[in-house]
Amino acid sequence: MRTPIRTLLPGLLAAGLAVPAAAQDRPPTGKKLDDLLERFLAADGKTDAGFAEQQQVLAEVAKVPALAARDVDKWKKKIEKLWRKGRKLEKSGDNWFFENKTGRYIVGGKNETKKPKGLAINMHGGGVGSGDAGPAASAYGPALSGIGYVMIAPEVLERTECGWTDSGTEEFVLDLIDCALRTWQIDPDHVVLVGHSMGGYGSWTLGGHHADRLAAIAPSAGAPTPIQRAPGGPIIDIIEGVVPSLRNVYISCYQSTDDPQVPPEPNQYAIRALIEAHKKWGGYEHEYWEVSDRGHGAPPGGHEAHVEKIVDKVRNPIPERVVWQPVLPWKRQFYWLYWDAPVANAVVVADLDRANNSVKIECDKPTAGMSVLLDERVLDLGKEIVVTVNGTETFRGMVEPNLQTLLLTSDHPDPKLQFVATAKAH
Repeated sequence: MRTPIRTLLPGLLAAGLAVPAAAQDRPPTGKKLDDLLERFLAADGKTDAGFAEQQQVLAEVAKVPALAARDVDKWKKKIEKLWRKGRKLEKSGDNWFFENKTGRYIVGGKNETKKPKGLAINMHGGGVGSGDAGPAASAYGPALSGIGYVMIAPEVLERTECGWTDSGTEEFVLDLIDCALRTWQIDPDHVVLVGHSMGGYGSWTLGGHHADRLAAIAPSAGAPTPIQRAPGGPIIDIIEGVVPSLRNVYISCYQSTDDPQVPPEPNQYAIRALIEAHKKWGGYEHEYWEVSDRGHGAPPGGHEAHVEKIVDKVRNPIPERVVWQPVLPWKRQFYWLYWDAPVANAVVVADLDRANNSVKIECDKPTAGMSVLLDERVLDLGKEIVVTVNGTETFRGMVEPNLQTLLLTSDHPDPKLQFVATAKAH
């Protein structure tokens, strides 16, 4: 289990030189505090080393007194300025993300404008030993340009059967989204995933894992991984971390029933799972577009017809209900929830009750390390806040804006997922 942020610092100090207690407790100011912000934003929280670095910074920043409203605005502007200094992408062409000529990505779509309508991550098809961003970029580029979206077409780092969820590639896709938000003036509420074949699988799966970053997904001739008791047997479920987490993301799924490579049953099952999830939790807006005569090809009207179905979809960064089934140890923030060590395959259902200024959470696993992220969009910070988990009150009281929470939720250049205070959910 990871060490809680607020208890990490004393152990670190004990391992080093003795320092006077007053010096240990003195809050950082001026250039030291600015340097701490830069250290936090430079660390990659998706890695163990980067996460440990961020914890050290947060332990220091926790000493800073509560923030007044004007201070919150000041620090947000400072963080935004540091975001703009971060990694950016090339604005056109075929490029490498990493210095060793790996991490290929192709830029297309509506990239000639300074402010495209949105960002589409275009995920290619493939499998073991195959997969090429080039044909995917050619197939989707004109369609995405037509709806005013900039296109980033990445290539998997390893050509495997499930290349989009291999360790490294999934992180690469998230890095591309962050870099694109720095490169163009893109509203983070207009980010979508599209893809054909294995790219459809990637759209479904990364869509579930990172639903809080997305407005919509448009999988084409690709499905989430089905679970079967035996190969060729009936489908009994969809792999964890996909359907439950998609409650607040629009899904437009295309499938041809005569597809010889991706049979319809996994997508048909996934759609039924969405319908059942809607009955339990509401949400899960979707369209299932099924035809019978396209084989493994593009839908009628081409990819243009498919992307038109998602062009006007907008993310809600503060939904009143969040359903989350975490599967990645490094995916700690999900909308207005934060879990420093998320329990894999838990199902979390969290509801805002603004009338009573409270949050109700139901979870089928222990919630140690979980917090509710707060600002005035979530609940009224001028009143007492109450959090209950599985019917037990875990927090009741006032909260104050603080730099620690603001920095904690700035691990991405997405200002709409920044928050200023927390309340414990454990």
